[in-house]
Amino acid sequence: MHKPVFFTLLRSATIGLLSVVCVASHAATHYFNINGYTFDSNEKLVTFSNMIVEDGKVVSIGNTALGHGFPTAEQVDVGGKTLLPGLIDAHGHLLGLGATLLEIDVRDASSAEHAAKMTAQYYAQNPALEWVTGRGWNQVLWADNTFPNAQILDEQLQNVPVWLERVDGHAGWANSAALKLAGIDSNSVSPEGGKILTDDEGKPTGVLIDTAMSLVERHIPTLDDSMRQRQLAAVGEHLLALGITSMHDAGIDKATYDFYLASAKSNALPLRVYAMLSASSPELGAMLDAGKVTREDDMLLIRSVKAYGDGALGSRGAALLQPYADDPHNHGLLVTPQEKLPALFDTVIGADFALHFHAIGDRANRLALDHFAKTFETVGGKDLRHRIEHAQVIALDDIPRFKTLGIIPSMQPTHATSDKNMAQDRIGAERLKGAYAWRTFLAQGSRLAFGSDFPVELANPFFGLHAAVTRQDRNNQPVDGWVPSQALTITEAFKAFTLDAAYAATQEDKIGRLQPGQWADFIIVDQDIFAIDSQDIWKTNVLSTTIAGEKVFSTE
Repeated sequence: MHKPVFFTLLRSATIGLLSVVCVASHAATHYFNINGYTFDSNEKLVTFSNMIVEDGKVVSIGNTALGHGFPTAEQVDVGGKTLLPGLIDAHGHLLGLGATLLEIDVRDASSAEHAAKMTAQYYAQNPALEWVTGRGWNQVLWADNTFPNAQILDEQLQNVPVWLERVDGHAGWANSAALKLAGIDSNSVSPEGGKILTDDEGKPTGVLIDTAMSLVERHIPTLDDSMRQRQLAAVGEHLLALGITSMHDAGIDKATYDFYLASAKSNALPLRVYAMLSASSPELGAMLDAGKVTREDDMLLIRSVKAYGDGALGSRGAALLQPYADDPHNHGLLVTPQEKLPALFDTVIGADFALHFHAIGDRANRLALDHFAKTFETVGGKDLRHRIEHAQVIALDDIPRFKTLGIIPSMQPTHATSDKNMAQDRIGAERLKGAYAWRTFLAQGSRLAFGSDFPVELANPFFGLHAAVTRQDRNNQPVDGWVPSQALTITEAFKAFTLDAAYAATQEDKIGRLQPGQWADFIIVDQDIFAIDSQDIWKTNVLSTTIAGEKVFSTE
């Protein structure tokens, strides 16, 4: 096994400062002996064996030598390996994943007690930490299928505050030290859009849902640019090794906005970033007033706002039209109060920014569609390529409205295979007909923008491609796929991770396929995903990653 090489990732030994040089080469390069796939001008999948790249962009592709007009071009023999356009993750959290890579990850914990022991071991290895933070627990996967509590953490760590986010980021688990610092006790009142879980005696259990999480998080030491640089360095290496050349960052605050601007200016972004402003940021108005952010090198684009409709299905925070099947007194939560939605939609769209609205439950999705329709009538802006992020559980009558209103469903295939063990318990069989409905959307002509929602799910895009095609987890379960009628072909799924993801960011003329005049962002992989058994798609390994004609990762 060759050690991976990140050609342009230069780390400082002291702070892990990322310095990425994304400057296009001026010399022409002729890649030949390629098993290449891309989409043509008619958005049809085509193959090619030769490609000319110059000044960081594709000059031509084809099945002839192509080198006649470039006698001095560098010759690169790809060795018959499969070459694909760089993959685009249409919904992730860049620094959030960077933080996860630098914190305790309890994703593999088999129980709350196991997670607590993992956290204690992590603290023993990092005793200088003021807080122990991490992410990844999922009570649905535990034998008791119940939320954890502070006492379990207290048995392992009493004297240092602990805060562990649930895998979906919509709930957090604190120990008693963290609750005490936050001033949370039996007299505490749940904030709007959130919930402090309590036991039968009214005592906080240590689990906080959605907006209630901020009661603890405001006490965690403030993130500074030095830590952001460390996070960016870690996540950059991680994503490039997975073949991701562009990602859509779903909700950034003002500090991250400033950090991205500075990083782009100093050529320090490791991959292309389409960043959505966070609607909950107090500085949203100032960022909207500053206008859209574009760059000639297309490494950073800011033209949208991420708003938050509801919570997540796993923590029963997704807003539903009817109660949860397994919790008949619970309809979920609206993170943004309904009465604030008209002003939010009008303000964002009125500023000529696209609105990307987080909606998981059918009530949240309907509210989003209703308010898009109203704002289009009064403000306009229908052509800005608005999106509903997740579009996870939708009333069947509302699905056609996505097409009518021009709303792009931005969805994450691995959510379906992760949720298959609990989704029907939460919503019942009837509502499941409108859930994770990729084939239904595609059949009506909607474009699908696929991503992972990392760090909620693992960032590997081949896991997402596999889930989209098989509707199975990586143990090939269930045998026939979960709701297999909603499965896609590999070509359809690949398009959602490339060209249509680029379309969802208004970048389809720049990235997402390898056509003349577009950036030479591509990857070389170890197997042909269009020819192998679909059950093996997730096993694909990236051999090299290139952005703007510059190789930024290689296993050789």
